[in-house]
Amino acid sequence: MSVVGVGTWQWGGEWGHDFQQAEVDAMLDEAEELGINLIDTAECYGDHLSERLIGDYLRRRARGRWVVATKFGHKFHSFMNRTEDFTVEGVREQLELSLKALGVERVDVYQFHSGNDGWFENEELWLMLEEQKRLGKVGHLGISILGVGSERQAREAARVGAEVLQVVYNRLDRRPEQMYFPHAERDGLGVLARVPLASGLLSGKYARGVEFGAGDFRSTVERAKLEAQMEEVERLRGTEVPEGTAMAEWALRWCLEREVVSAVIPGCKSVEQVKVNARAGG
Repeated sequence: MSVVGVGTWQWGGEWGHDFQQAEVDAMLDEAEELGINLIDTAECYGDHLSERLIGDYLRRRARGRWVVATKFGHKFHSFMNRTEDFTVEGVREQLELSLKALGVERVDVYQFHSGNDGWFENEELWLMLEEQKRLGKVGHLGISILGVGSERQAREAARVGAEVLQVVYNRLDRRPEQMYFPHAERDGLGVLARVPLASGLLSGKYARGVEFGAGDFRSTVERAKLEAQMEEVERLRGTEVPEGTAMAEWALRWCLEREVVSAVIPGCKSVEQVKVNARAGG
């Protein structure tokens, strides 16, 4: 698996742009050319929309070259409007819909997606998922931990059969170093660092006072929080980012310097962003 992957929330239509198949094809072609083979998506990035765009691509390319990770637990209804469904029957149905959308017989990594501890503790859910592994529909189980955090899910991941933790980790949010990494190291879990560019704030593209338009989930972030984050980004740009290095490349390398981090999964909205992201894995 490549240490840089492709995060695909943006392809579900909540980042201010409706992506077309040709755009996705171009980004994934470039990613493959540059040695990237990990795709991370989810059932609720659109109503399986991101998965369908990926699936259309995979059907026209060699499936075996890609490690495909997706998630379960939510149903997409409209922009930033989802409902949870971590029931056994609900997740079984979601898996079948994901397999169909992706056009694959097996999901390489299937992840519990930002659920609370109550859902996590459902033993019947994990027994059903183990059965899906035996049936060959799932390769490995993972836990994509809710952004606000659940130390318990990291601590008990191995007990429920999970081998991978996906966590929000970037230079602006270092909580995983205390909350999750010790458990991953103890149990030999892989770690996927999501939002490694802090939703684009560490890309170097934006400055204080930035405004995100309607249809972009970042427009829903509290203004005071966004301004504080951008102030810290400016400080980092002047004190930590080496001269001549793209900020995005630096931010991804910063995450990968932690031995426990298996891969970073930044999103990309263009071929040029794919190129910048890939340089961090060189």
